[in-house]
Amino acid sequence: MTRAPDTRTLATVMHTAFFLLLGASVARFLLRHPGEPRTPWVISLGIALALLYVLGPAVGVTQAAHATDLPAPTLRRRLWLGLVVATWVVLVVLAPSFAWCAVPLFFTALRTLPPRAAVALVAVLTVFVVAAQMKLSTAFDPNLLLAPPAIAALATAVFVHMERQARAQRALIDDLIRTRRELAATERREGTLAERQRLSMEIHDTLAQHLSSQQMLLQAADRTWDTDPATARAHVRTANGIAARGLAEARRLVHDLAPPELDNGAGLPEALRALDAGPGVEVRFHLEGVPAPLPDRTESALLRIAQGALANIREHAHAHTAALTLSFLGDQVVLDIADDGDGFTATPSGPGRGHGLPAMRARVRQLGGTLTIESAPGEGTVLSASIPLEPTG
Repeated sequence: MTRAPDTRTLATVMHTAFFLLLGASVARFLLRHPGEPRTPWVISLGIALALLYVLGPAVGVTQAAHATDLPAPTLRRRLWLGLVVATWVVLVVLAPSFAWCAVPLFFTALRTLPPRAAVALVAVLTVFVVAAQMKLSTAFDPNLLLAPPAIAALATAVFVHMERQARAQRALIDDLIRTRRELAATERREGTLAERQRLSMEIHDTLAQHLSSQQMLLQAADRTWDTDPATARAHVRTANGIAARGLAEARRLVHDLAPPELDNGAGLPEALRALDAGPGVEVRFHLEGVPAPLPDRTESALLRIAQGALANIREHAHAHTAALTLSFLGDQVVLDIADDGDGFTATPSGPGRGHGLPAMRARVRQLGGTLTIESAPGEGTVLSASIPLEPTG
């Protein structure tokens, strides 16, 4: 999971605070203790601490959005955090003014370790901060004893509260996505059931009645074939007329199910070339490879996907141009639809916006293909539908 903008902001603030505190501690030590023998050690350890802190992202310490996104700490991350803490402890022993660098380390520990281990480390760091402040003080000051634990407790409480809110927000988003998927699936099922009911009624009222009439006429003709040939032949002619009407009705049903753009033997390339996305959008069609005969289901699915994609471009993308590319690659046919519109945040396998993209994915999935979407805000969208073809010959 990529880090959210607010998490990146928090990380930037913590990094900046750490280096500011580290630089202030070095400056304070040089001003208060010029020319001491321990000065080279303090400066060297300060540089080492800064370099170790910079190496944090390289070992994967701050790559997750939240502490709960991290797996169990690896040996590399534990070693890195141990080196940082050890270097800081030595610095605090040599120069107690470096104690306040522990505040950014609190958040680093909380983001790197599991909660219990992080709280334990924060407590240890707080003890060193209190000891360092008492060492710097010339007299007993209750604030120096109570302020560091209070700051550590406040920082820990704020971080834990933020984590809980983030987990609740992620759970809510997951529930909303799941509900939207279930709603879309329910609507598709209802639409499928309604279409099945319509087709069953059509078949019952037309084809089934025709077949029943044919059966009765042919049975009557069979009974009278020897005794009354003229009547039998009349029954057969009537049955033949009913069969012709049934065949016409069957063709009408098939015609209603197929896209009208593929009527009269028009191929998929011609149907795609004739599509448009409305005024203000220039649609360009490209054909790559040697066209091959496609199954009716494949042609119908690709045409419907192109029509749905152009409808989305017309309604949402605010694009000026759209490019349709149909590629015959031997073992598969690929349809790419690209536009220069607003784009959106695309997910490789998510449900997409509205019901158009889920319907496209369902069409492609039924044919054993895949649908991929590449998009980003302000960078347009590229939709690619790939359907495998059975070997010919």
